[in-house]
Amino acid sequence: MILDGFVPFNFSEGVPYVSVTNNGVTFNKSVVMKLDYPRFVQLLINDTTKQIALLPCDETARNAVVFYKPKESKVISVRWNGKDLLNTLQDLMCWDLSQEAYKIEGTFIKEERIMLFDFTQASVLK
Repeated sequence: MILDGFVPFNFSEGVPYVSVTNNGVTFNKSVVMKLDYPRFVQLLINDTTKQIALLPCDETARNAVVFYKPKESKVISVRWNGKDLLNTLQDLMCWDLSQEAYKIEGTFIKEERIMLFDFTQASVLK
């Protein structure tokens, strides 16, 4: 058939991003959808390149953390409020989250099923 190999484009996904504010780290709907709604992930941090990555995993993986849980409200996003994570990201970037918040667009690496965020490309949230 002429359409073999074609798949429909999902316009509702949008561009993946993470926002970092004084109140938490929020991954938008697109991150969750592109990673295929993983229940658990590993959060990987590269201090040298100032990047973070989300790697879907099962709950037995080392340092696995709960990621996506369906909500009654049907809102598709993930928010982490851990102060240790906020302090780690703030120190990594020399940010003062009490003064400014940031948005970092993600890159989905389909072959590896990883979402990568380059914090050197962060923009200030208005």
